Amino acid sequence: MDEHHDFALSVPSRRNTKLQALLERINADAELQQLWRCANVNAVDRAGFSDHGPVHVQIVANAALRLMRLLLAAEVKPGVATAYALGDAEAEVVVVLACCLHDLGIAISRDDHERHSLIFAYPKARQLLAGLYPEPTLTILTAEVLHCVVAHHWDARPLTIEAGVVKVADALDMSEGRSRIPFEAGEVNIHSMSAQAITTVRIVPGQQRPVGLDITMSNAAGIFQVDELLKRKLEHSPLAPYVEIVAGIRQADGSVAEVYRR
Repeated sequence: MDEHHDFALSVPSRRNTKLQALLERINADAELQQLWRCANVNAVDRAGFSDHGPVHVQIVANAALRLMRLLLAAEVKPGVATAYALGDAEAEVVVVLACCLHDLGIAISRDDHERHSLIFAYPKARQLLAGLYPEPTLTILTAEVLHCVVAHHWDARPLTIEAGVVKVADALDMSEGRSRIPFEAGEVNIHSMSAQAITTVRIVPGQQRPVGLDITMSNAAGIFQVDELLKRKLEHSPLAPYVEIVAGIRQADGSVAEVYRR
């Protein structure tokens, strides 16, 4: 029997009343809470992979909202605006809800989990959005959320800024080795070694582009993680023209020596 306490998703809703109402519904949803736990049982306990439960949702949702707001501040138009004349508030609702639903399919299988997630995500998205939006906006936002969910695999083609945001935010859950289960003593695993080298990931306004990803590493092994996980997701997304990556190694005196820039 799972004895975990209920998890409360927290993101800064600011003046977005629809997002605040959605958060209240998410945090009151016992089924969603349990699906996150079921996904983690398959990911961590059974497959020996990294955390894909509530903590991952918290990290990815906050990263996605930060990315989305930096892009909106730079007047980058989200998909809900260009296709449906909806507002920034709806773009924020789409990315946060998609982050909550994107890995539910791992409760079924880690393999092809993006598509498995749709089984849970369609009814859950409609349920959580019902009453917040009338038709046809309810159906539009549900479809946009599902596109974000299915397109978060690294080689999938996101067709909206929102889907690109979710894809890249998912890759940003890498600090302090979170993107791989720590390797056992004596095991040689370049993925694990690289992931353990990432100490901090910061999302900041970029110097040349709207978004900057500032990554600090303890050693050069972390460069593999930036290239293998983050860079390829970014370059398979519509966010590529808007994001710069700077990575550095923390020195003994506390300074950071830049070793990677995109």
